This record gives sequence, structure tokens and C-alpha cells, in this order.
Amino acid sequence: MKPALLRCCFALFALSGFLSLARSGKVFRQIKEHVRWSQELRAHKHLQLYGVGGGPWPKAETLRQPLDHFNRQNNATFPQRFFVNDGFWHPQGPVFLFIGGESSISEYSVLSGHHVDMAQRYSALVVALEHRYYGASINPDGLSLENIRFLSSQQALADLSSFHLYITRRFNLTRNNTWLCFGGSYPGSLSAWFRLKFPHLVFAAVASSAPVRAQLDFTGYNKVVAESLSNPVVGGSEKCRQAVSAGFRAVDAKLKAGNLSELQKDFLSCGSLVLPEDQSELVSNLADIFMGTVQYNHEGAGYDIAAVCDIMVGGGEGESSYTRLTHVLKDYLARMALSCLDCSFQKSLLELQSTRLDPVGVGERQWVYQTCTEFGYYQTCEDPLCPFSSLLSLSSQLQLCSQVFGISSASVGPAVTFTNEFYGADHPKSSRILFVNGDIDPWHALGVLKDRSHSERAILINGTAHCADMNPTQPQDPPPLTLARQQIDKQVGDWLEAARKEFS
Repeated sequence: MKPALLRCCFALFALSGFLSLARSGKVFRQIKEHVRWSQELRAHKHLQLYGVGGGPWPKAETLRQPLDHFNRQNNATFPQRFFVNDGFWHPQGPVFLFIGGESSISEYSVLSGHHVDMAQRYSALVVALEHRYYGASINPDGLSLENIRFLSSQQALADLSSFHLYITRRFNLTRNNTWLCFGGSYPGSLSAWFRLKFPHLVFAAVASSAPVRAQLDFTGYNKVVAESLSNPVVGGSEKCRQAVSAGFRAVDAKLKAGNLSELQKDFLSCGSLVLPEDQSELVSNLADIFMGTVQYNHEGAGYDIAAVCDIMVGGGEGESSYTRLTHVLKDYLARMALSCLDCSFQKSLLELQSTRLDPVGVGERQWVYQTCTEFGYYQTCEDPLCPFSSLLSLSSQLQLCSQVFGISSASVGPAVTFTNEFYGADHPKSSRILFVNGDIDPWHALGVLKDRSHSERAILINGTAHCADMNPTQPQDPPPLTLARQQIDKQVGDWLEAARKEFS
């Protein structure tokens, strides 16, 4: 094991794309960081067992990119971070491009994951590019209202094209060096779109947990959450789903009755719940526990559907669903070593309005901007089948666009429509793309779940959550996940063989 590997236990692991596409709530962010740490430990153990290949430990490098690829009169640039692992590569081998998303990336993007396992098998050069405006790939004034406008998926695809040219020149690549791209969640969409829009650069793409259909009111998210809480395959049950719904109905009833001091005490709120915005923040935080648990089922130690359902329906005969909901919250706070639940909407708003840069972790301000200008993806609960509170409304989430960026609520819908028209939504009509989803993952509702053609194929994995296929192989992986990885591996091999025949 290389000495630098020891650093991984003390640094924040940023596997961009693995933890993508989440709500902006405090609790969801905390769950993501918990899952991130668990994945770091997993990568650490994986590298201890299997090593990092024959090359040197990858170091962060920087490429100057045009700030605006579509305006030749603008000469401004920004620094874009990337990593290279050539430890498996031979000069005739392929290139595996790992696409970053709405968080920072690290050297582990080219050292750990199923794409790296396949890279070793196929002697591939592994490269990873951080998404513009996330992590360290941003100018000091990038988050200002004036400059954040250069953040978009279209600019990101142009960055990938420019990076492709840079890597090609640096390693003297030819057409015999077949490029394949990989991404999960939003980067999964980018992976599919890079193949769609730049087919002359990338031969094929794997798009994991990719919500390629943008949607303003994403009611389907919580529909899948409810179905997952009911699914016995992952430790859920109909009794669990009903208990969760009953618990939230009780919270709503107490809010309507004005029992705010009781709610503040029972749910250990850090401050008063007098303001309506803080009441919405309370139910949002409580819902986040269940949303995050479902989205990252089995991705973080102790955070899985079976565990929360056990609290909601197991033991404690005679306890109400409301009381059991308080137990779920207290268990969450204990895991996070927190003494109270922060329900201050004003504090959350100030955090989103801040233009301070953070080179590590998820870029919340940036991602909210992209939801306002491109994707929507607002996870609402105004559908009667939603198990949470109806206070999770579309209007309340759209207000953030105006409050944070001065973007009118009325403009978000047309922006979402344009995104679907530009990329083709879940009917992209491209070729050589493999869409991989887990049926527990709420985001699979916006993905491609069935083969669209002989070369636009789909894999739906029973009982797995968000981007599970992208993680390194583990002995405890369920059989459907193991089979899916074998199918992905075979497809990659078939693509590389087809490329060899086409370009030989």
C-alpha cells in the first residue's frame, strides 16, 4: 500500500456523482456527508486489499478552460480540476472518462469504483474531470449573481469536449484509443448527453441512476420512497409506510392546532417554531430522514430502510406513530452527534445566499441554481399518496429561486421544458448508451428503464438504491447487483471489441 493511502481516513472523500441529486435540506446534507464518509472507508479498505495499480498516486491537476465556450468575445477562463490514473494503461488501450457532478472530486474518482475495476481488466487510462463551478473548479468570484450564469450542463459538456482534446494531445492518442464515459446521477445524465451530443468523441456511455427527464414537480420521488418503505425485499412493509404517514399526519395536525411548543420539545428543535417557514423546515427535515435513508439504502452504516422501519413498527407496543417518529428523529440526532434539530429557514436561506467558496463537498448554492435554470426536480408532497407533509409544496421550493437568485418562479417551467427538448428527455434517440438504475432509488422514476433500441439498453436492478452499481464489488453485494455488474462489464467488453473492429 502506498503511504499516501493513509491520508484517505482523514480527508473528506468526494466520489462525485455517487451522492448526487438531493434536496437542499440540512438533514439531507448531513446524511450525504455520513454516506460520503462510509464510502471513503469502503474505498480505503478496497485499496488496501487490491492496491492502486502500477502507476504513481494520482495528484490533482488543473486545466484552464474558457468560462463561456459559446461566446468567442469572452476571453475569461477558470481552473478545472482533474485526475489521471495511467497505472493500468497500455498505449493501445481505451480511455475511461469519469464525469464529475455537483460536488468536488478527489483522486479516488480514478482509484476506486466499478469503472476502475473494469479499467484494470481492459488496460484503460482512467481520467476524471470535476464539473465546472464545483469543488476547486471555479474562480474566486464564481458564485456571484453576475458570474454563476456560466454554470450549465451545456457548458459542462463543452468542458468535456475540451478536456478530451487535452488528454488526446497529452498522451498522443489515436482513434484506436476508444473513449468510454461513466457517470452516476446528474453525471449519469451528462454521460448519456456527452455520447448524444459528441458521438465523434466518445464511443459509448454508461449512465447510472441518470434522471435524464427533467421535471418541475417531481412528485414521483416520494411515490418511490413510499413504495420502498413498503417493500419487504429491503426490509420495508405496508405497516411501516402507514406508520410513517400516520406520524406525519399527527405532526400536521399539531401544527394546524398551534401546538408549537409541544412540537419544539418533542422534536428537539434548536429554536422556536413560531414562523411558518420554520414549521415547513421542521417537516422537511423529518421527511429528509426517510428520503435520505431510501435514496442511500445500505450506502451508510446504520442508514437503511429496515432500520427505520424497525423503529416505526417494532417494539414499544401501544406507542403512537407520532411517538415513533420522535424516536426516528432522536436516533438520527444521536448518529450525527447533534443535540437538537436546526429548523431555522432564515439560516438555511443565508447559507444558500452565501458566495463563499468551499473546495470540498457538495455545492448547494450551485445545485439549487441548476434546478432553477435547467432541471426543476422539486420533490413535493402535495399528492395524496405522499407519506409526508403537504407543506413540502412546489410553490415553497420555487420561491428559493427568487429569494436566492432573483429568478422568477414562472421562468423555471419553460427552462425545464427546454432541457427536455434539447436532450430528448427519456427518449434521447442516441446509440451505445447503457442506462443502469436501481428500483429502490427514487430517481429511477426519471430514467430510462427499458431498452429504447438495440444499442440504447437499460438495466433495472431489483432492491438496489442510488448508483449502487458504481461502487467497488463487495462480498455482501446482493445477487441482482452482482449480475448487473457482470452485464455492465460484458457490455463494455462488447463495445471495445466493436470499436477494435471498426477502427482496425
